[in-house]
Amino acid sequence: MSDKVNLDGVRGEALARINRSERNFKLAFYAAVVFEALFLIAFLLAADFSNRLHVLLLIATVGGYTVVVLGLVALGAHVNRNSFRILKAVELLKSRFDDESR
Repeated sequence: MSDKVNLDGVRGEALARINRSERNFKLAFYAAVVFEALFLIAFLLAADFSNRLHVLLLIATVGGYTVVVLGLVALGAHVNRNSFRILKAVELLKSRFDDESR
């Protein structure tokens, strides 16, 4: 078995997977945003704002979605930070491998 590792191939495959994953996440996220926006618009059109229960439901819905959206933003930031750390580790591994092969 060869001791040589095709780091360029590994790095390229990792980058391709990250790009696919990010594209799929963005597609799913925007689809969910559109779906929930339609739900909220339908609720606003059907709500009777003179009824306090409808106002309470609106406040609870917006409050709940705000928490979920902030959580998704925090999760996205966390995943991006981890992805950058992995890419940096692969880059450092390549430089170490290049130094050893000289």
